[in-house]
Amino acid sequence: MDKTELTFNVSYRNVKHPRLEFKTGTLLIVLPKDEETPEQILEKYRQWINKKQETINAAIQQANTKSLNKTRTEKHLKDLVIKIAVTSQAELKTRINRIFFRRMKTKWASHSKNNNLTVNTLLKYLPDDLIEYIIYHEIAHSFERKHNQRFWTLIERKYPDHNNKEKDLLTYWFIIQKTIQQKR
Repeated sequence: MDKTELTFNVSYRNVKHPRLEFKTGTLLIVLPKDEETPEQILEKYRQWINKKQETINAAIQQANTKSLNKTRTEKHLKDLVIKIAVTSQAELKTRINRIFFRRMKTKWASHSKNNNLTVNTLLKYLPDDLIEYIIYHEIAHSFERKHNQRFWTLIERKYPDHNNKEKDLLTYWFIIQKTIQQKR
């Protein structure tokens, strides 16, 4: 991929270090104010950017083979998530405090340091097995906050195919985003 093929946006923010984000499928280069130029970052991280872009392109291609669950209501989603959370807590021998539901722009769910879960209501479009994976994944953050080797070892005990689940989640993310944009 040469420089002319890469589409990206630049945001100058009050941050210490530059970072690269692909949360929407388009590269966003976040730079400290009055710091490096985007070209320097592009060159420095070209290999990572190319690999990430290939992953996203594959997910978008795969999106044509999947369909959304359009019959699940938010009430049914809440009941399902609570049931899965109870089971996952028992399996992991941990306890979460509360579960919140809201529409999130960049995440399927999150686990706070106060041991609360926030679940994206867009999960209602996913197959049950991916919802189970997401909730288990988030509850596992009770033991390890970061996505490091210790965390993935814990996840692999129940989900040895977690890499495939992560790829499916990326694919569904793009399907849902496309569906939302078409409704506008």
